[in-house]
Amino acid sequence: MRLCTSRFVNISRVSICRIVVVAGIACGAWDASLLRAADVSTKDYPNIQSAIDANPGRTIQVPAGDHSVQTTIRITGEGTSLVGSGRILMTDPAKHILEIEHARNIRIEGLTFSRPDGAMDTTKEGILISDTRDVTLERVRVIDNRTRSGSIRLSEVRDGRILNCEVRNYMTIAIDDRTQNVALLGYAFRCIDGTGIVCDRCRGTLIQGNRIIEENLRPTPEIKAQHQLGKFTKKNPTKGSLISQEVWDAEYTNNWHQGSGLIVTGPTTSDMTRILGNQIENAAQGIDVHSDHVIIANNIVNNAFIGMKAMHGSRNVMVIGNQFSRNVLWSIGLMSGAGASPAIPAAGDKPAVAANVDGGSLIANNVISQFGYGDSYWMWKDASRAVFRFDNGQEPTDPPLRDVLMTGNVISNPDADEHPESIDDPKDSPRYHYAVRIESGRDNSPRNLHFSSNLLPAGSQGVSNTPLAP
Repeated sequence: MRLCTSRFVNISRVSICRIVVVAGIACGAWDASLLRAADVSTKDYPNIQSAIDANPGRTIQVPAGDHSVQTTIRITGEGTSLVGSGRILMTDPAKHILEIEHARNIRIEGLTFSRPDGAMDTTKEGILISDTRDVTLERVRVIDNRTRSGSIRLSEVRDGRILNCEVRNYMTIAIDDRTQNVALLGYAFRCIDGTGIVCDRCRGTLIQGNRIIEENLRPTPEIKAQHQLGKFTKKNPTKGSLISQEVWDAEYTNNWHQGSGLIVTGPTTSDMTRILGNQIENAAQGIDVHSDHVIIANNIVNNAFIGMKAMHGSRNVMVIGNQFSRNVLWSIGLMSGAGASPAIPAAGDKPAVAANVDGGSLIANNVISQFGYGDSYWMWKDASRAVFRFDNGQEPTDPPLRDVLMTGNVISNPDADEHPESIDDPKDSPRYHYAVRIESGRDNSPRNLHFSSNLLPAGSQGVSNTPLAP
């Protein structure tokens, strides 16, 4: 039996499917897979999980309305899609809302994942995806999943895509316990913490067009007093090398606004990461990268005390065409860190170890505006502030940052004539000491940095703390 397609161009998709099925029966070539074009609805099952279990590899629709769950929704296997306009509410704060693991070719689209009053603060992720390949989250909302662990977390995922999603109100009050790091730190303190999107040990990740916004916990003096933020809760007998004696003796750190809007970590594994066109507002750190072969382009990071940083062995990072507004400590920072390491040659029965170094990177055509006018300026008013920052390694064995080109970037300071509401006192502008700060004086200080065609108005102490090599 042959269908004349020209006669059916205006009929509905359902009619076409019926004709195809009838044609298959007429030819004696019945194929049950033809039915997979039809959606399966969770309303026809006792709950969402039973619909998933009964229909592996199919597209399952969650209809509009609230759907309360008491156990984590789990997806494994291959080819399952969970789509719709419903809102899934996890009532148990001790459980993830959705977990995808040991899976492939999975799609989640259009759904909202949240928690009701009394269950918003949690130690769990909203969406946790692990050991999975080819997974897409599109137009997904994760709201009021307030956790240190990440509202959306990808772990050991290959070719993950997070597209046009919204993460809102992801931060919580927590204890940051650094006592296990005896050599470097050795203390614990009360803090605001939480990250909107976490990608850990992932390859080929695309994070595009998302909104990551925190509205509930902002770094105000009132919130600090209410929760005793920055106060030590314990400390080791001896001080770590990365903490000052002043902080150690005072048992208080002003670094109590923790977390990131978006972090890509797992520096020896994470690779080929694209962070494109996202809007991040009111984060502690906007974008935090520990990955190789990264493109950070066309994002807006507003009111984060750090705009972005790449460190711990981040090689070949492109930071291009972004808007950084109302940052306080720095807007763009590249640096080595404790996660970086030099190559180790083979010795005896021990194999060679590849280097994990920072550099070979490009910073181009970014605009930085209203630097110093973010919420947390009052916390960092006495700190060393620079718009662009290039640091030494954290430890003596860290290999140096090297081979960076910075070109075509613009710092736009508030103007009393143009934006009078932005300036409390014109003498207080600009609110940075240097446009560019480059640490020096160590064997692992930054090397081979080149600057050209940038618009860098001088800070209160000059354009740069060291001459900028052309």
